[in-house]
Amino acid sequence: MARKAKAVDGEGRFTPKKAKNAVAVAKVVGPAVLPVIAPYAVRAAGAARELYDRYQAKKLGVAVDQLGEFSGRGAALHARIAGLTQGLTELKKSAKATDADAAFAKDTQGTLEQLSATVRASERMPAARRKAAHRAVAGELDQLEGKLLHRLGI
Repeated sequence: MARKAKAVDGEGRFTPKKAKNAVAVAKVVGPAVLPVIAPYAVRAAGAARELYDRYQAKKLGVAVDQLGEFSGRGAALHARIAGLTQGLTELKKSAKATDADAAFAKDTQGTLEQLSATVRASERMPAARRKAAHRAVAGELDQLEGKLLHRLGI
C-alpha cells in the first residue's frame, strides 16, 4: 500500500527537479573530486589496456611486443604464417636437415607468401567471401603445419 502511495505522489520517479539538483551537485562536487580521481582513472585505464593486449597476444600466440604486426581480421592467420615461416627457418638450420627438407622449406616458403597475399587481399572482400578465403587458408596452414611437424620429428 505504501508503495502504491509513493508511485502516485511521484517520489520514486526521476523528475526534472531531481535532475536539476543532481546537475547542481555535480557542478559543485565535480571540480573538487576530479583532480583526486583522475590519476586513478588513468592508471586503471592503462592497466585494463595492458591486460587486453596480453589477452590478444596470447590468443594469437605471439609476444606482446609483436602484437602491432598482426592486425585486422586476418591477424590470427598472419600470426600462424609467421610462426610457420620461423619453423621452416629452424628446419633449414637443423643439423639433421636433409636435401628433401631444404626443398620442402623452399616450396613451402613460396606457398606461405601466396597465403599471406591471399589473407591481405581478403581483408577488403565482403564478409562471406572473406570467411571462405580464411577457411581455405586455415585448411592449407593445417596441412603445412602437420608436414612441418612430421619433418621436425614431432
